Amino acid sequence: QVQLIESGGGLVQPGGSLRLSCTASGGSRSPTMAWFRQAPGEERQFVAAVRWTNSNPYLSESLRGRFTVSRDIAKSTVYLQMNSLKPEDTAIYYCASGSPILSSLRRASAYNNWGQGTQVTVSS
Repeated sequence: QVQLIESGGGLVQPGGSLRLSCTASGGSRSPTMAWFRQAPGEERQFVAAVRWTNSNPYLSESLRGRFTVSRDIAKSTVYLQMNSLKPEDTAIYYCASGSPILSSLRRASAYNNWGQGTQVTVSS
């Protein structure tokens, strides 16, 4: 199974930026890569997704304008650029891969492969 390796999390002040990376290695890539996040005591929330065959990004409406998603096919890497970060963005961010249909793309249950997660903390 493809291994998803995340990096780029950390502590950032409100208003700052971070870029998360997720590299897929060790097998055939699933067509869709996604980012989810989960804060303590909350459900896992869709953040963004992108397909290897189509660079069109899919973003959570609440995060559009601050977050962007992109992919580098040659590097098998997906990026989540997060700008104007707020304390409420604090969460563990997970990379996922799978083959969801468009209507299921924002559902965590549609993905069958997950990274270990990377902590993002927004605090002064």
